[in-house]
Amino acid sequence: MSSQHIRSEAFSSVEAAWFRMDKPTNLSAITCVISFKERLNFTDLLATIKNRLLSHPRFRMRVSVAAIPFGLPTWEIDPQFDLENHIRPVRLPEPGDHASLESLVSDLMSVPLEKSRPLWEFHFIENYQDGSALICRLHQSIADCLTLMQVLLSATNDSPPPAPAPSNNDPQKARWISRLLKPAAQVTGSSKDTWHAAGNLLTESMEQFIHPSRLVDAAGAGKNATLALGKLLMLGPDRKTSLRGKCAIPKRAVWSQTLSLENTKAVGGMMGGTVNDVLLCALTGALRRYLESQDESVNGLNIRAIIPVSLQSPEKFDQSGNRFGLVFLSLPIGIQDHLHRLTVLRRRMQAIKRSPEAVVALGILGAVGMSPAQVEKTIINIFGMKGTTVVTNIPGPRQHLYLAGSKITNLVFWVPTPGNLALGVSIISYAGKITLGIASDAGLIPDPQVILEYFYQEFDQMQRWGRPAKPTPG
Repeated sequence: MSSQHIRSEAFSSVEAAWFRMDKPTNLSAITCVISFKERLNFTDLLATIKNRLLSHPRFRMRVSVAAIPFGLPTWEIDPQFDLENHIRPVRLPEPGDHASLESLVSDLMSVPLEKSRPLWEFHFIENYQDGSALICRLHQSIADCLTLMQVLLSATNDSPPPAPAPSNNDPQKARWISRLLKPAAQVTGSSKDTWHAAGNLLTESMEQFIHPSRLVDAAGAGKNATLALGKLLMLGPDRKTSLRGKCAIPKRAVWSQTLSLENTKAVGGMMGGTVNDVLLCALTGALRRYLESQDESVNGLNIRAIIPVSLQSPEKFDQSGNRFGLVFLSLPIGIQDHLHRLTVLRRRMQAIKRSPEAVVALGILGAVGMSPAQVEKTIINIFGMKGTTVVTNIPGPRQHLYLAGSKITNLVFWVPTPGNLALGVSIISYAGKITLGIASDAGLIPDPQVILEYFYQEFDQMQRWGRPAKPTPG
């Protein structure tokens, strides 16, 4: 249905909770950077966004706060909507390099979205390296990260020439989404298969896009989700380290050089693990090195990573909303040996896979009648006390895509870190490459680039693992 026919929508309790959780020290915004090989034409970009992105009603809607104290807000069409308020041309200071773009992204992550308008904004970077870049910021209350990524990618083509803008019902658009959401396998929708499939998300290769239809509707798994939530709330707080603490407003965002997906698969093959196993093993080693650099003991240390899992069906990708669950993975920081660490991680993920209570469906909070204040308190409890970092993994498109006629060379994103969490890690694959993004609280983790450097060192050592030693000259 077009935005002309939808004048308002009610908030769910979960959406309202994300809106309320938007604090200066932990903004509820998803940030994405799209980089381009060539200079993007701003006029073509405006036309593409107008004809495609704005076909999703939420992107024309602002928040109307309820008149009564405990009422739910509503989404309503912004009568003063102006696209140019949401897409701003920006020039980086010369030489327009990676460091200057990271600095701008970090600054923007510290600035709240304008709540009097629809809760999204793009910054068009005219002079990034030899091409351009687009910084996309969207509020978590609009939809979860995977859904928003799908919406963004629906504005792309798989060939260079700009194509005529399709309508919502255009079969060409359906073909794009079908390619972006190729399932690794089809699984039936029973509750038993839900938990099994959710566990598989943690162990399958990154080039296989998460297929949310393998997970049943959160309400259909309400009993299991409610039981899991009850057990989770009884879980003690995570270990205190320098990665945790009271957050402030300034944030830092960095992202890695791209890694070869095939090369990463080869490392996994040598070590008996998947792509995800390898990346999580390297990340765990990087956090170990970082804590050691802070003169902290890592002997026997485990910290929890909170991993969001989408429950959104691709058939409903045009519908916004927050339909995701959470998986808790204990990272074995105390293990130095790469093979031992990877084996432990793999075993723990297999245990999660077998558990019928692995996924805590946050969407169930609204279904069981919680108020936004109760949902907010629960989410803050889960994120702020039970874990140390959010780790999000999105296997993206296998082929290069084009936006407004220009080739997309890379994608990177960061999800919100609610509940006073100071560290978020994102992993995304695109066109055979993998990028790692890290966002941190500048006061607690002032230089996340150090964690990236440790990640490179860990990955390099894993690459060398299993290679035959060079013969010693006789």
